[in-house]
Amino acid sequence: MTSSKQYLIDDLSMQESWRLFKILSEIVDGFETLNDIGPAVSLFGSARVKPEDPWYQKTMELSRQLVDAGFTVITGGGPGLMEAGNKGAYEAGGQSVGLHIHLPLEQRNNPYLTTRCDFRYFFVRKLMFIKYALAYVALPGGFGTLDELSEALVLIQTKRIKAFPIVLLGTEFWGGLVDWFKDRLVADGYCHNKDLDLFLVTDSIEQGVEHIRRHVVI
Repeated sequence: MTSSKQYLIDDLSMQESWRLFKILSEIVDGFETLNDIGPAVSLFGSARVKPEDPWYQKTMELSRQLVDAGFTVITGGGPGLMEAGNKGAYEAGGQSVGLHIHLPLEQRNNPYLTTRCDFRYFFVRKLMFIKYALAYVALPGGFGTLDELSEALVLIQTKRIKAFPIVLLGTEFWGGLVDWFKDRLVADGYCHNKDLDLFLVTDSIEQGVEHIRRHVVI
């Protein structure tokens, strides 16, 4: 092996070692920052929703009711429905947590955070959403929302984590996906019908919050 190739291998090895230290640092910082936030619910939804959208106001009301029920609200800390979730919690006098991810587009932190963590790695951020939440609420959103939802469903289905309430808010938005679950996944034998009991689909904020309260002891 030539010396130049060896230098390249050594350099790549060193870069990987430093990457591991950066990942470990993010995990430690997250644990230390979030350790005392209390019982929390993670909210997921689109970063692209504007304040005049009805879903923005619904998400604010959802957060207010969660705070009134004794929960901290966790979001991705960005704009859109994340901002609405944090704003509702902040204005209700509750803890408002943002797990901010550094992205080249659309992801800025919102000004309604009482606690903020910054991440470069999505999987570390997802760990924090899971570790510090007693429930999930999925609002209308894109691939990121679907990613967080499917991650939680898989972990609960495979018993990697203790089951917790998952609420899909918005029957018109989520109905088509749930029908596809039934017509394709269950019908074709890719999952069991009982797996559909892992989540509640509703249009009612009150029903969603009550579902969480009924299954979570705080």
